[in-house]
Amino acid sequence: MIVKVCGITSVEDALMAVDFGADALGFVFWPGSPRFIDPFRARLVVARLPPLVGVVGVFVDQPADYVNGVAALAHLTAVQLHGGEDPAYAAAMTRPVIKAVNGAAAGEAGWPDPVTLLVDAHDLEKRGGTGRLADWSEAARVARSRRVLLAGGLTADNIKSAVAQVRPFGVDVSSGVESSPGIKDRNRMAAFFKVVRP
Repeated sequence: MIVKVCGITSVEDALMAVDFGADALGFVFWPGSPRFIDPFRARLVVARLPPLVGVVGVFVDQPADYVNGVAALAHLTAVQLHGGEDPAYAAAMTRPVIKAVNGAAAGEAGWPDPVTLLVDAHDLEKRGGTGRLADWSEAARVARSRRVLLAGGLTADNIKSAVAQVRPFGVDVSSGVESSPGIKDRNRMAAFFKVVRP
């Protein structure tokens, strides 16, 4: 199972996540997020990562040219779309696409199979990293027919139950391993990975 740690804002937190076993790291390029990181700063962090770690950029309704430009600048391996983007927008991306959905409409959204769906708690203001649980039953329904990443309020205390119920392709954690938005906590991260990478 893939484990992505999102909301990375520093080299130290990036390397800590990788040391614990993260397969991918997420960098938020939407200025409305408390976990926002400047693309040039993100590029410096990415330059310090081992070569096989996935690098995902998170965007919210930003121009496609901008997203593709940041993807090239920061050497992203995928882009994660958290706004109202549609399949036509996704088709304009130069990197593989992860599309955040709230679960209920995921099966009817018409997303092509190459797009990985990320089931998260629905929040039109914060978009992600809210600490609120996604709908696990809906996530499980979607995961039965396609590749799904599960996000939304995952912590060391609930990740085992979440994985057992949803059986996702991967999980995406942010607030559950933080001391404050954008600042990762070593103890919380250690506890989380002790469950997902026993």
